[in-house]
Amino acid sequence: MGVVVPLDEKPKEAELAGLMALTAADLERVNQTILSRTGSDVTMIPEVANHLISSGGKRLRPLLTIAMAGICDYRGEGHIKLAASVEFMHTATLLHDDVVDQSDMRRGKAAARMLWGNEASVLVGDFLLGQAFKMMVEVGSLACLDVLSTAASVIAEGEVMQLSAAKRTDTSEDEYLAVIRAKTAALFAAASEVGPILAIRSKAEIAACRSYGNNLGIAFQLIDDALDYGGSSAKLGKNVGDDFREGKITLPVVLSFRRGSEQERDFWRRTLERSEIQDGDLETALATMRRHRALEDTVERARHYGAMARDALELFPASRWKSALLDVVDFCISRAH
Repeated sequence: MGVVVPLDEKPKEAELAGLMALTAADLERVNQTILSRTGSDVTMIPEVANHLISSGGKRLRPLLTIAMAGICDYRGEGHIKLAASVEFMHTATLLHDDVVDQSDMRRGKAAARMLWGNEASVLVGDFLLGQAFKMMVEVGSLACLDVLSTAASVIAEGEVMQLSAAKRTDTSEDEYLAVIRAKTAALFAAASEVGPILAIRSKAEIAACRSYGNNLGIAFQLIDDALDYGGSSAKLGKNVGDDFREGKITLPVVLSFRRGSEQERDFWRRTLERSEIQDGDLETALATMRRHRALEDTVERARHYGAMARDALELFPASRWKSALLDVVDFCISRAH
């Protein structure tokens, strides 16, 4: 049987071309803000921060902040600092995640913790969070500060929820979705919501932008889950099978465990609950997932949430911004092809 989620090595970035063109000028200002705000007399801080910030991330979350400000005809400057804040929040969570997960790679190169140690990674993450909140205050919108600070708390809750669910093979699909709503989708949603808030748009439009970001974030994470088993190191920027080796319970595992025989469930208990991984176990995990269509169905779930993200934008009239945001949904899903 062939690979369930076939992947080529060419990035599916054509879908982002429209958004990149529309946001180019503002994104450059965001990048300049990021560089200026990582400056510190403590040499290690910019070294650690820039190692990750400059490592090729697509800036998807700050792009959403810029694009939502655009679709809502915002004419001010606040979205630049808020977009930089969103990127700092994201970078801080990555620095912290790599310590918690003991990850060796991030975005195709050594994780910061491998070069500077766990303590530096955690503390620089804290510095970036502090800078993010400082910029939010400078923008002067209490409503935006509320949205982003709430997201920070929810993300932390999601991390703890994931820690609690680690190695629990009986995790339900609903429990897992609750984790990724908090851990991943919360920042997508907040990044998408602050633009219409700055533009003083209606509650319905603010809710629509938030819904877009929330559903896009869930779809994005589900595709990541599938890619960890059906992707490549070049595409992931980390080692294939890291979730398996770290005992993470993701949707492909949840579906495989639920649909499997008792013998197959014993396999998941041995490898994920007891961390007794042997040579060939990753291949066995992949074969089991193929047998139960776990990767295909994970991608189908992602398509479902992608469709809801698209529907959320129907409230807005046709525009280049709307087309670009719809293309972002296609980009997130197409990574699995």
